Amino acid sequence: QVQLVESGGGLVQPGGSLRLSCVASGFTFSSYGFNWYRQAPGKERGLVAGISSTGGSTTYADSIKGRFTISRDNAKNTIYLQMNSLKPEDTAVYYCHVRRMGLNYWGQGTQVTVSS
Repeated sequence: QVQLVESGGGLVQPGGSLRLSCVASGFTFSSYGFNWYRQAPGKERGLVAGISSTGGSTTYADSIKGRFTISRDNAKNTIYLQMNSLKPEDTAVYYCHVRRMGLNYWGQGTQVTVSS
């Protein structure tokens, strides 16, 4: 079955960096685009970044452009989100997402907390 497992979250000071990973299994990884979403307390889940199946096309939310980079390693079935210059407003649970055969699949999420 489809599984998405995120890791890499944690507590970081403002201005710091983290790299999130999402390992996918149960389907042909290289055939699908992936997304990172985030959800802060009391807010709706929103799109952070997306990447095409080949990695040749990416998209970013305006709030994180220039600070975050999405990438993929098709040999490792892994999606990454490199997050630099983190701000307190980046605090949220970050989720990996893929849409496959008309269904949405989500990982369990990884908590990112930006605080001094």
